[in-house]
Amino acid sequence: MGIRITFPEGMKVVAEFENGLSVATDQPPEYGGEGNAPSPFDLFLASLGTCAGVYVLGFCRHRGIPTEGLALRQWMEYTDMDDGKKRLAKVGMEITAPSGFPEKYQSALIRTAELCAVKKALMDPPEFVITVTPA
Repeated sequence: MGIRITFPEGMKVVAEFENGLSVATDQPPEYGGEGNAPSPFDLFLASLGTCAGVYVLGFCRHRGIPTEGLALRQWMEYTDMDDGKKRLAKVGMEITAPSGFPEKYQSALIRTAELCAVKKALMDPPEFVITVTPA
């Protein structure tokens, strides 16, 4: 599987998937963009929450638990670096269980959210290989 990355204009960068889907990104104005789309880092953060959300949703559906009112809120904490930049230090998630959610499943729901494949990729990072090919 591959993803083609294109640069349509300004600071916009688009990921084009082999199945025809695409995801657009842009930088905020303070970094030279127009802020018309999430930044790549914002999409990375969203991938953590949406991945955990897929697992949480599947847990409920598999058990016939109604999902109306089910939600996940993600929060981030940053630390200041010596060079004045900020580093992501912590990601937290709070699951809002639907009304009537069985208490006996609360810890299992947390464990299910922790199965997120994006989180697992961070915990055991892949090797990155970057090359340059002349046009």
